[in-house]
Amino acid sequence: MRLNTTENQAFFKTLFTVAIPIILQHFVRSALNLVSGLIIGQLGDVPVAAVGLANQVFFVLTLLLFGISTGCAIFTAQFWGKRDIPNLRRVMGICLLLSVSGGLIFFLVSMIWPEEVIGIYTSDELVQAVGGEFLRMMSPSFLMVAVSFAYGTILRSAGDVKTPLYTSAIALGLSTLLGYLLVFGKLGLPEMGVTGAAAGIVVGRAIEAGLLLWVIYWQKGPMAASLHELLDFDFIYFKNVLERALPVALNELFWSTGVTAFNIIYARIGTDAIAAVNIATTIENLAFVTFLGVSDGTGIIIGNKIGAGKGDDAYGFALRTYLLVLVGSIAMGGVVYLMADELLNLYKVSEQVHQYARNVLTVVSVMLWAKTANMTMVVGILRAGGDTRFSFLLDSLSIWLVGVPMALLGAFVLDLPVYWVALMASSEELVKLGISLVRFASRKWIYDLTKIATA
Repeated sequence: MRLNTTENQAFFKTLFTVAIPIILQHFVRSALNLVSGLIIGQLGDVPVAAVGLANQVFFVLTLLLFGISTGCAIFTAQFWGKRDIPNLRRVMGICLLLSVSGGLIFFLVSMIWPEEVIGIYTSDELVQAVGGEFLRMMSPSFLMVAVSFAYGTILRSAGDVKTPLYTSAIALGLSTLLGYLLVFGKLGLPEMGVTGAAAGIVVGRAIEAGLLLWVIYWQKGPMAASLHELLDFDFIYFKNVLERALPVALNELFWSTGVTAFNIIYARIGTDAIAAVNIATTIENLAFVTFLGVSDGTGIIIGNKIGAGKGDDAYGFALRTYLLVLVGSIAMGGVVYLMADELLNLYKVSEQVHQYARNVLTVVSVMLWAKTANMTMVVGILRAGGDTRFSFLLDSLSIWLVGVPMALLGAFVLDLPVYWVALMASSEELVKLGISLVRFASRKWIYDLTKIATA
């Protein structure tokens, strides 16, 4: 594809104006989560295990909310491109209704049966007690994070990527600081241990939701809807939105359980194997952050263009972004390979784990281009174009019909080392890559959802 200098400048400006704040938000969240983990890490093994298991509940909720909000955001991005504010607000109402309902269920279960929930993960009674205490204290935040997720995602789909960044950074920073003060009893505050960390989380998420709502209604922007405007939809409208949004939520569920299956397989190979994979995954996630932001930003821009009736522009923008990600991820894979030993030296692990992790990182560096290309194509392009059912089937079937069976074959039939198993599991990325490219070239992924929702 030949582009003149002006077209190149316009492309990069459009993409990175949206993507950079999203990338920064991911970095801020990752950094502060790391700090929070280090704070809890000062309390001992049991608190670390207990808080880690309690956070698994939040992880499941996060996947649910991500699926709901991004499923609705493919509509709002297109309605914003069309500048159809009434329908944007209706979908916003549906997103809030579904998100808060999910948050309410998680809140009630975690408040009433916290130790029983932790007992799903462990039989250690002390861990159940500490984890249950943390989960009960943290549970009110599930309602607040449901509101923040919905508003933050829809705001980004309408082009406001800075407000979620600022409110998230402020809230997470205050949450981490307050958690530190309450965990250790600093500045005259009571020393609360793990419940102090949970209290900090509740306050932080309340601040985030409050700040988001205050900014939205103070600015009187497109999200500043009345209750009547948010709920001004009938069953047919709700059904039309849900038919496209539900596959996104199911996609996240099937994908996450597939990843869980990989980790179970690696753990069965041995403790050294799963330790090496966990270390390599942490490093891989850092390499992924930039491309995750680009993928999210691409989805927003493509949705806006399709909603504005510019399907050809959306296709061209998607192709340029895809090629950019390919080049960037190949370069990033090289960086991961060259820096692997330096990064692994930060960990105090055995020589065996170090060597396993080094080999897994070699697999990561070789396959990074395919994983980032698929993420951009499936999440940032096909899904944003409204092709949610195809994306769901492609993502779910590839991991469960190719990735997991290949990992099982490598681990338990061929009895291979963990790094060869990781490479075999990654074969699903190549299958997904070929099929997604055929779908992309067909242009069958471009749907005008503004017409589907109001049909």
